[in-house]
Amino acid sequence: MLTNSHGNLTTMPTVKKRINFNTSSQPISTKIVSNTPGRLRLRIAHAYRQADIMQHIANTLEAKPNVQKARTNIDHGSIVIKHDGTNSSLDDVLATLRDLGIIFAEITEGNTEAATTVASTVVDLNKRVKQATDGVVDIRFLFPLGLSILAMRQLIIKGLQFEIIPWYVLAWYSFDSFIKLHGITPQKSSGE
Repeated sequence: MLTNSHGNLTTMPTVKKRINFNTSSQPISTKIVSNTPGRLRLRIAHAYRQADIMQHIANTLEAKPNVQKARTNIDHGSIVIKHDGTNSSLDDVLATLRDLGIIFAEITEGNTEAATTVASTVVDLNKRVKQATDGVVDIRFLFPLGLSILAMRQLIIKGLQFEIIPWYVLAWYSFDSFIKLHGITPQKSSGE
């Protein structure tokens, strides 16, 4: 609370953070993911993956006469720009992006692109396995089951050997991965 010149208590006005797209005080790190004739795909740094920022960039690009479409995907932080395909058109798009405060750099925030690709592939595979089995099993069940089967195979064929991957190591990995993938959370009873 503040007091005004008359001694009355007043509240401080709220100040919203406004982003000025015309200044380069905070450059927006962007990576060119794909550049083919007539199509440019960008990935925006995670900190700027906000609907208003990305839509402003897309709207500014679509206002250019040589840009047919600029489509955003906020979840992935990408902007796909379709232009007429000439070199001057691409130069104009890049100049407009620089005017908006966009810099082209390697984006290293968060996971690497390879890690993100692997993770999304595993998530997609897990969804497919779940669909194929009508939700009965998923990869979080199948992976430890597979290790358990390998442990039993090793025990039956090789016996209690200590040379190459003993059965108890596979059994431990089976148990450990099951616990880690499922977590230990108390289940609610049906009466709650």
